[in-house]
Amino acid sequence: MTAQQILLYLCLVLAPTTAKPPNIVLMLADDLGYGDLSCYGHPSSLTPNLDQLATQGLRFTDFYTTGSMCTPSRAALLTGRFQTRSGLYTDVLLPGSRGGLPLSEITTAEVLQAHGYSTAMVGKWHLGYGANGTFLPTHQGFQRFLGVPYSHHMAPCQNLVCFPPDIKCFEPCDENYVSLPLFWNEQIIQQPVDFTHLEPMYDAFVECFIADAVENSTPFFLYFASHHPHIPQFASEEYTGKSLRGHYGDALMELDGSVGQLIETLQKFKVEDNTLVFFTSDNGPDTQQKFNGGTSGLLKCGKGTTYDGGVRQPAIAYWPGRIAPGVTHELASILDILPTFVSLTGATKPNVTLDGYDITHVLLKGGHSKRKSIFFYPVFPNQTQGVFAVRYGKYKAHFFTQGNQHSETTPDEDCSRTATLTSHDPPLLFDLDSDPAEHYNLLAGGITPDLQQIMENITLEKDKFDTKMTFGESQVAKGIDPQLEPCCNPTCTPKPFCCRCSS
Repeated sequence: MTAQQILLYLCLVLAPTTAKPPNIVLMLADDLGYGDLSCYGHPSSLTPNLDQLATQGLRFTDFYTTGSMCTPSRAALLTGRFQTRSGLYTDVLLPGSRGGLPLSEITTAEVLQAHGYSTAMVGKWHLGYGANGTFLPTHQGFQRFLGVPYSHHMAPCQNLVCFPPDIKCFEPCDENYVSLPLFWNEQIIQQPVDFTHLEPMYDAFVECFIADAVENSTPFFLYFASHHPHIPQFASEEYTGKSLRGHYGDALMELDGSVGQLIETLQKFKVEDNTLVFFTSDNGPDTQQKFNGGTSGLLKCGKGTTYDGGVRQPAIAYWPGRIAPGVTHELASILDILPTFVSLTGATKPNVTLDGYDITHVLLKGGHSKRKSIFFYPVFPNQTQGVFAVRYGKYKAHFFTQGNQHSETTPDEDCSRTATLTSHDPPLLFDLDSDPAEHYNLLAGGITPDLQQIMENITLEKDKFDTKMTFGESQVAKGIDPQLEPCCNPTCTPKPFCCRCSS
């Protein structure tokens, strides 16, 4: 090789390259229990696509949400901030709620859109509708939206078909609201929603959005917030009657099918190797529905509680060639999603207080998390009590406990609504590595010297956190105005029953 050839070779090898920013897909299940997926130990769930993601990606064992209800956890997920800061605490938003995610809050979509990303959301929003759709996703950084503004049980459903050809929705639904509206951006295109064709419509939307982004050579951020497996369960013809777990299993299979379709779409447009797919759930299972409500596996209680069954979630990160297959026991939270996406994409971090950590090192290097503690708020938090529980390393301390109606029917009396608010001094303390079910209180026989130090550390962490936390004005407490319920024919009468249309 001549000197000229060597110089040319070095110029080519050492020339700076501009890597394409990665595409991001964030998939969120609704009320999925820690023990519901096959890859998390369920013996009869049929979830081959999620199982494959877990096999070829990174599966988390200790991934948490900040609260055990829909609205608070979704606010934290999209902002990287505790729900108390944005005012989305005290239960959940309803169809006629005056409040919603404040427009001053900065979402992941807004951060990535400002960085040149195409952004879209499909599925369940549940962060407010408001006057004239003030709080819809299209006002929060999402350029496209196909979905519903709140939970699909918050509408009459008793006469609707949930499973073809004519299986009616069987779980209890709210009768006094308008029929469930399906939005395309800010326009209602169907009311009530046709459940038997909803998920296939979502899948088609996903393919169309990705195709457009690829054609325009634009990186994309897709937030796919599935309705599955929240009640009332539903599914299209392809999945009806196909599972071993009845209606719940059919809905879970359809969720899994959407994951499979997503991966096929990424492969079809040759962007799979440059796309991070992150899958998790908003909170634990609704056990009051028994076998139609899911399971938290070996974890204690479920939705509505600060026990691990309510707040520990399945989570899988998949990125071929970048994330090595494996299992991580590192602590992580939905709060970590926004700062991690910022780090991976090179976007500008919002100039606000963030409560999450960048877990890029965990994803790409199999390294340790910067997160050493996680704090858990109840359904109805207040500044006097502060957080109910703190996870610190492998330990979890409960300063307050309370059951919830969404954790009914299990044999554990601590989960039921009859388990009233109880203060614990000293706190209940569990070693979650050896006792993930939170059965054996380490302090039941008194505090040993080694545990004394642990408790001092945890109490200090709680006190510091509670002191620094700010509570924004409660958006839920702003109340309800039935006139704000979305209606495709706003001048019709009598409401809410006249709000019906299809296109």
